Amino acid sequence: MADYKGIKGFTIPTVSSDPDNPIIGQIWYNSDSATLKGEVVGVGTWASGGNMTTGRYYSGGSGTQGAAIHFGGGTPSASVLAETYDGTSWTEVNDLNTARSYLGSASAGTQSATLAMGGSAIPSYYSICESWNGTSWTEVNDLNSVHAAPGTGGTSTAGLCAAGGQGPPGTTLDSEEFNGTSWVEGNDVNTAKNYPGSFGTQTAAIIASGAPGGAAVEQYNGTSWTEVSDVNTGAAGRAGAGTTSIGIVYGLDGSPNTITEKWDGSAWTEVGDLATGGYGRGHAGTGSVALSGGGGAPVYATTEEWNAPDTTTVTVTTS
Repeated sequence: MADYKGIKGFTIPTVSSDPDNPIIGQIWYNSDSATLKGEVVGVGTWASGGNMTTGRYYSGGSGTQGAAIHFGGGTPSASVLAETYDGTSWTEVNDLNTARSYLGSASAGTQSATLAMGGSAIPSYYSICESWNGTSWTEVNDLNSVHAAPGTGGTSTAGLCAAGGQGPPGTTLDSEEFNGTSWVEGNDVNTAKNYPGSFGTQTAAIIASGAPGGAAVEQYNGTSWTEVSDVNTGAAGRAGAGTTSIGIVYGLDGSPNTITEKWDGSAWTEVGDLATGGYGRGHAGTGSVALSGGGGAPVYATTEEWNAPDTTTVTVTTS
């Protein structure tokens, strides 16, 4: 049964100070400041973090802002390096077994458990998959197809790898799922591409933009891929983090672009820019935390941390 709020909506109260814990959509009139205010979804900003030990681009990454891992990537030559982040500084840990850049990663994984999927050390393209247990890398069963710069997500026991490059002549529609032991082919993506921004889990993922996919975005529900709202600026080389209800993609290929776009589950909105433009940035994090290390030309070692409050209070203006 519908309640009063559902039928009539909220009334607008007059208060002398802003409420302590307003909810999204709440509106009030502050008589002290003589302003109409409301609570909206938080916008988010980038802040500088500690520099990586070795700058790289198109590396893999997993974890959270305070406990992340980055691995592989170009220096510009393909690298085996792996580093962990504690929210302040980076520390080198055990290397990958195979040097690769253009990696996929189980980006919803943790600092102590993730996958390094596919990748390339041009002219070689790989189906290799390695699993990280917090101490060392172990080769596990290969992907069924080669995937370089794919869209990825999931965890070390429930990974997702979709699209990506297969070397000349181009890209693939293949989508695969990891069950902790082996890779199983799933339904194809709708548009073959590489270098997309991606985030999410094996059963709820987003791959956004990429080449030659333009601004197209696809969402995965564990069975099939569906086209959803496009990003505002389509290009390759974006990184991403988050979930299918709230996430971000950032950076662009081929130019010093700082664009960041936020996904709210149905549409994309441009939000605060990166401080340093570049391409092929690393990524880690779920929900409202992410970080961007390495990436760019020249190769950067800088790290930026994304912080997005759940909500923020704004003043309502009219024109």
